[in-house]
Amino acid sequence: MCGRFVQSASADDYARYFGADIVKTERIEANYNVAPTDRVLAVAEHDGDRILGSFGWGLVPHWSKDRGQAARFINARAETVAEKPAFRDSFRTKRCLIPADGFYEWTRRGDLKIPHLIFIGTHAPMALAGVWASWKDPATDEWVRTCSIITTRPNDFMRPIHDRMPALLPEPTWDVWLDRDNDDTEQLRALLVPPPESLLETYEVSTEVNSVRNNGPELILPV
Repeated sequence: MCGRFVQSASADDYARYFGADIVKTERIEANYNVAPTDRVLAVAEHDGDRILGSFGWGLVPHWSKDRGQAARFINARAETVAEKPAFRDSFRTKRCLIPADGFYEWTRRGDLKIPHLIFIGTHAPMALAGVWASWKDPATDEWVRTCSIITTRPNDFMRPIHDRMPALLPEPTWDVWLDRDNDDTEQLRALLVPPPESLLETYEVSTEVNSVRNNGPELILPV
């Protein structure tokens, strides 16, 4: 799974990189330790425009009675996202790109959990494949937007670290992925494959990242 990641750039910087036509979000501070249910930036399509907005991380299906299950749905599996009740409607018409400057995974060394930062070698933002949903809070009538990161099988680079990894989408696939009129399940699923091994780099980081209470640029420094 992907349970922690980094969004350290500004909304405007991500909008430029991902070619967003509109930025529609409250101010979100740089987050070096994004955790489930945090507000995150994501790119989606609306009325033909590419929009960068804010979403809660942890998808709340439109039919859910409350948002208490959000933390359960931070990830969707590429193999089942088109069929699972929580995700299938979103996969058909509400797909997104979730910017990330890297993500964390842990390995075991004896009794210790050792965190690793995985990032693109050029330090370009990752485009994590995601799905999103709108949910109306029955108590307040407020519309809430939430999202989930799609994971896939690991490539040879990731396999020693973890048995899953986020699906990273290269720029030529973004239009196809975001197009809400595209419901070609097989074409979309074919995009959810591991990236080339040469794309990624990794190093160990401080165990301070193990706690969601810790945040700051020092978390992404090598140790």
